[in-house]
Amino acid sequence: MVVELGYAQAWDLEARVPWRPISVGEARERDAAGLPYVVVYQVEGREAPLEVRLVSWQDHYVGVRAYDAQGRRTFELDMRLLDDPKRLLRRYTAVWNYTSPEMAEFDEACPRITMELLPDGRGRRTEEPDGKNGRLHGTMPSVRDDERWMDRPVFGEWPLLSAQLHGLTERPAFEITEAAAAADDGSKLAPATCWCPPRPARPGPISELFRPGVRVTDGYHPEMTVVEPRRIGALRVPSGLLAVSGPDWDDGDGPHIMVPVPPGEYVLQEAQARHTYHCEWEGSEVTRTDTTAVRVLVSDSPAATWEMARRPDDDPRLLLENGIFGFHTEGATGCFADAGAWKPLLSLFEKGLIQQDPDLDPNTYEDISDSIYLLRTRDQATGGELAAFATTGDGTYPVWVGRSEVGEVVGVVVLVDGMLELLPESGTTASV
Repeated sequence: MVVELGYAQAWDLEARVPWRPISVGEARERDAAGLPYVVVYQVEGREAPLEVRLVSWQDHYVGVRAYDAQGRRTFELDMRLLDDPKRLLRRYTAVWNYTSPEMAEFDEACPRITMELLPDGRGRRTEEPDGKNGRLHGTMPSVRDDERWMDRPVFGEWPLLSAQLHGLTERPAFEITEAAAAADDGSKLAPATCWCPPRPARPGPISELFRPGVRVTDGYHPEMTVVEPRRIGALRVPSGLLAVSGPDWDDGDGPHIMVPVPPGEYVLQEAQARHTYHCEWEGSEVTRTDTTAVRVLVSDSPAATWEMARRPDDDPRLLLENGIFGFHTEGATGCFADAGAWKPLLSLFEKGLIQQDPDLDPNTYEDISDSIYLLRTRDQATGGELAAFATTGDGTYPVWVGRSEVGEVVGVVVLVDGMLELLPESGTTASV
């Protein structure tokens, strides 16, 4: 079989066509410079490509997408270039097994298998035999090294990685098709529907969640209005190291996230938003106020930037699209704490909340009522404190650090129920 290779600057995921075709020479130059480009594998008489390879060495990334004759994506492989320049980690694999030619791409009932692998040997395989209606999870301790890693081919010598999926038993013959001159539409940027390398989760409108009058939506409630932040006491951090962690999850390595701050006492806040909805139970309109985020306010200076906090060994090159680092909880609980007194503070948390110890000194343990903050513990030896708060579920929660224009920490925020979206100001029309 003869397979035609074409190169382009980008791949339109929606239209399934290359954007700005380029010559093999230009593709080679982009490859050497680390710039993004794509390779399209096609055969005569078939409208959909067999495979598309997406390359961006500056982002440590190579992706493969395979399509069936109907143009549906059947296979996806994301690979990462880490510290060894000669091999690629098979970071993420997904396979869709459509049960009929009529089944739509990514149909919720489509059986699928996904696999995630990490360089330290950990892995996870998820089977969904009935699509999203049922899932089977499992770790993968037995993955061989050659299954986890792939040797990095040089430019022009890549194999057709989806050959087996297409039933090809022999190595195909490749024929390069030179790009025709593309019409210049005056645009230097690829359309929004074009592929781009995976990006970590973005901070979104965090500062606005603490600004009264701002209109937001959580995707479920069409309109919510931010109200005045609610102050829930203060937190003492005499060590100058603020911990943000799941107090119910102790892996022996201390708190998940630690943020250096000036030693001191800082205000604890809840960001809240008010919304009105029709309550079927009461048969009338009901107004309620929900907490959207919690914050340690380090400074009154506004945040010029927000960044996702991470541990020293968190490697952003491993993140999938909208991936996050953060603290993990299996008890829907997070906390802010003085990292210098982490162990005694955590011990008091366990004695008070989990063991319900009736003999706890009220100077070291305090329940907080009518708040998303649950309790406060205090280490009498150092004066360091811990304040636990509820989240809306288990899992991993990112920690957002706000910095001033000169780079100083002004606030540390945890969104308790995901990122909200800004709505246009009243009296204005959203741009399109």
